[in-house]
Amino acid sequence: MNYQALLDEITSEVLALPVRGDVARYIPELAHVRPDQFGIALRRQDGTTFGAGDWEVRFSIQSIAKVLLLSLACSLDNDLVWSRVGVEPSGDPFNSLVQLEFEEGMPRNPLINAGALVVCDILLQLLPDPKTELLSFVRALAGDKSIDFDRAVAMSELQSGSRNRALSHFMKSFGNIEHSVDEVLDFYVHACSLAMSCNHVVQAFSFMAEHGLNMPSEVRVLSVSQVRRLNAVMLTCGFYDESGDFAFHVGLPGKSGVGGGIVAVCPGRFTAAAWSPRLGTKGNSILATEALRRLAQRSNASVF
Repeated sequence: MNYQALLDEITSEVLALPVRGDVARYIPELAHVRPDQFGIALRRQDGTTFGAGDWEVRFSIQSIAKVLLLSLACSLDNDLVWSRVGVEPSGDPFNSLVQLEFEEGMPRNPLINAGALVVCDILLQLLPDPKTELLSFVRALAGDKSIDFDRAVAMSELQSGSRNRALSHFMKSFGNIEHSVDEVLDFYVHACSLAMSCNHVVQAFSFMAEHGLNMPSEVRVLSVSQVRRLNAVMLTCGFYDESGDFAFHVGLPGKSGVGGGIVAVCPGRFTAAAWSPRLGTKGNSILATEALRRLAQRSNASVF
């Protein structure tokens, strides 16, 4: 298949669609992003990478980082992670407090905000310098030492993050946050602020399509079993209360972020990422979702 021609075609098509949605404004720094950008990239199993549009522009990956946090935590202490977070879809917005009340501080899954905050708390326990070690982990996966936190975004998110602070305090009251809320939130917002391009994202997530191996280094990131389970969690929980819709229309494990990025994994074939800052009502990029739907359909890519 000529993936470059396909990405070029999809880019032309989605940029011609009527303008819908808006950038994430509840994080003030993200409100300044130019909304009409679009990029898409694809990395095949053999390492060949294709891209179109703004695929080399760096953006705040936001909740896409939750999969990277989870992967790092599982590589260190898999059993501990799954003793403190569940694996069920939430059916609620990504920053909802509703379920934590009757589930006694146990997040429904690690890809909602509450679950990612617990994963951050676990990494604070397991690593002496988690921010530095997360950065090293991501740089090694993507093969680019220039990847860094966008500290302006991190500070903006920290200052406007009353809901995440509330989630953390609520879980701490049940004993599922062990470190100070300030420490957990600082690590969490820095992880979400990682600035990466679509090209970076497809490289970093290649191990999710390669049965746990980061190619071409052949360094094992996770076991085959762990990757299978993380892909399952992405498929069922990666888009919050729109996860079923993405599975229905795209049919691939994936993860979105309110920075406008989406990564999708076709095990054994490719990783793909698309980015466009305008979001729909559920917090997922409208054009990135549509682009990945067209990509999956025309490449006959699905886990089903």
